[in-house]
Amino acid sequence: MGDEPENLTLVYLRRLDAKLDQVIESQRDQGRRLTAVEVSLGNLAATEISHYANTAARNDRTDERLDRIEKRLDLVPVAPR
Repeated sequence: MGDEPENLTLVYLRRLDAKLDQVIESQRDQGRRLTAVEVSLGNLAATEISHYANTAARNDRTDERLDRIEKRLDLVPVAPR
């Protein structure tokens, strides 16, 4: 058995199989990294929306307070009857 020459086709197929395994693992790694980026981007978008909503609510409260102050100081023009 040791005296038989190696089948070159099998040698190249084994090399090709090993390289293909490396490519597959690399693709899996890239997929995991892309998923991590997508999750981070989603979290960033959710945080941004939350900040926008908080700012809008704060602006609404400020408008209400300003309206009350203007009324209290009679700064609001009286509409003609």
